[in-house]
Amino acid sequence: MIEGLRCLLAVVEHGSLSRAAAELKMAVSSVSRKLDALEAEVGSRLLLRSSRQMLLTDAGERFLPRARNILAELAEGKAAVQELDSEPRGLLTVTAPAAFGRLHVAPAVADFLRHCPLLEVELHVSDDIVDLSARRVDVAVRAGVLPDSGLVATRLAIQNRVVSASPAYLERHGWPKTPMDLLNHQCLTVTGRTAPRGWWRFEGVNQNQPLAVKGKLRCDDTDTLLHAAIGGAGLVHLANWLVSDAIVAGQLVPVFPMAPVQRGAASGRREPHESAVHAVHMPGRSNQAKAQLLIRHLKEYFGDPPYWDLAMEAAGAGERRAP
Repeated sequence: MIEGLRCLLAVVEHGSLSRAAAELKMAVSSVSRKLDALEAEVGSRLLLRSSRQMLLTDAGERFLPRARNILAELAEGKAAVQELDSEPRGLLTVTAPAAFGRLHVAPAVADFLRHCPLLEVELHVSDDIVDLSARRVDVAVRAGVLPDSGLVATRLAIQNRVVSASPAYLERHGWPKTPMDLLNHQCLTVTGRTAPRGWWRFEGVNQNQPLAVKGKLRCDDTDTLLHAAIGGAGLVHLANWLVSDAIVAGQLVPVFPMAPVQRGAASGRREPHESAVHAVHMPGRSNQAKAQLLIRHLKEYFGDPPYWDLAMEAAGAGERRAP
């Protein structure tokens, strides 16, 4: 049938069997037989053929645009398959949360482009949840609890929250011994938007509900809260990937013993309510092969366990250093 479609389009374009046959590098009789077979399969005459001209029938007029679409879809499908066996090229559009995008996605993408020099990446960093279909986004990196959706999700790293403060703050105000002691400390909290899941929440404390902590400083940006904590303004309860550099540098100190580093967690079974960093993409997109290539690179670049957890482990951050 595909050969018949090609013959039909060539005859319509050139207006004669002989010119169409020359274009297709086929005998005139072969082109005629392909057209006969196509009309038999469709169940209707598509062309009125004479020695002088070729005219589309009413059925042919209706069928012609669909024939063009079929051949265009076939060409696009072949290109997508060939993309798997050739060096990837073209544009990928990626979104990521603002802080995670700056700290971790941007350097990972830079490394990805060194390995795939024919690819381009348009990276958008924002804490807004983007509609992948409406914005034609190929890959979205999301941190936190992933809601149910029709998107394909790949877990990149487990996300844990760490209560930390600067050494200067702890020297002035003392060291909380239990989570309940946080109620008597300056705690830096988020405002202006819904608090992230797990914010000031501790397993087995306050019936697993968030503690009603208070502080003199509130902000709608977690990166700003991080720097305020480094400056001694209070305690923060931020994601491991956000505080790791400050903890390794000694600018912040974990207040409570940290959870042991989980090896192989990114490849394990995904729990529906776990907090993690995921890469999501829409199924069936034409850029799917390139999207999966980037997601694999992100997973390898971050590592399992991720490099930020390994850095804190190497610095002895998991050991409580209260006086």
